[in-house]
Amino acid sequence: MSSIPPASLLDDVDLQPGRPPILRAEAPGDAPSWAAEHRDALRAVVAEHGCVVVRGVGLRDVAGTGAVFERLSTGLMTEREAFAPRRTYADGVYSSAQWPANQPMCMHHELSYTLEFPGLMLFACLTAPTEGGATGVADAATVLEDLPTGLTERFEREGWLLTRSYNDEIGSSVTEAFGTDDRGAVERYCRANAIDFEWQPDGTLRTRQRRSAVVRHPITGRRCWFNQISFLNEWTLAPEVREYLVEVYGADGLPFNTRFGGGDQIGEDVVQLLNKVYEANTAREPWQAGDLMLVDNIRTAHSREAFEGSRDVLVAMADPVRLSSCSPTAEVTAR
Repeated sequence: MSSIPPASLLDDVDLQPGRPPILRAEAPGDAPSWAAEHRDALRAVVAEHGCVVVRGVGLRDVAGTGAVFERLSTGLMTEREAFAPRRTYADGVYSSAQWPANQPMCMHHELSYTLEFPGLMLFACLTAPTEGGATGVADAATVLEDLPTGLTERFEREGWLLTRSYNDEIGSSVTEAFGTDDRGAVERYCRANAIDFEWQPDGTLRTRQRRSAVVRHPITGRRCWFNQISFLNEWTLAPEVREYLVEVYGADGLPFNTRFGGGDQIGEDVVQLLNKVYEANTAREPWQAGDLMLVDNIRTAHSREAFEGSRDVLVAMADPVRLSSCSPTAEVTAR
């Protein structure tokens, strides 16, 4: 099956400053069987380091990749409340978010604004870009420690507020985000998930939800900076993109934006600081075709860098975790 016995995987991980942990493996012709054999050892590597790039698995197609994802997880999730559309290849197997190639996606924790989010993210590169496009990672506990205490204490008290204005042009539509265009079903979902909603005169939907910015990892108990405050904030957008969106939709109608949990605006200086701390703690490794990556979604933030050429990365969200299991510091409400 493989030249690497499961017990030795932890010892064979290559650890280099500025790069995520990398494991070079051999899975000649049968990646799903290799993944099943090494599942516990790979998950131990993630528990130890927060993430790992597995090189040499030889992932080539959707079917084989989906089988690997299933064998490595305890269960794949159906995405809800997506901020950007994805292509669905199979149950729980998606394309990466459809986001302009020339615009980076800064650090975030997947679905950290939901009440149930993935504990594990799985990525697989079928086609590597010619330049850029790495999935960067950053340790959430370290980021929290490196941020100013006064700022993190405020977010711990207040939480953070996500506002969304759905349309059919930018970001996910109502149907893509909620899996239905039935108003009653959307409203029931919002009520069940602490999301305040308002239908606009033109039929579009606006939502607001307050979430905790700091959580404790449900296994290790470590405090983690866990949110999408900077990524979904207007000041992370390229200036020309922000100006266009404000002109078209108005300052209060942006497809998504974030605020302090009490409702105050988050200044550009705060967003720049958050992204600066993320960048100082980012590890990155260029994708190679066939690569597999496992990321602890609570302990480790991830990003996507701008790129050139074709980039085909499959994604699965796995091992669902309830926010209530992570000792949230702020009350979770619609607001």
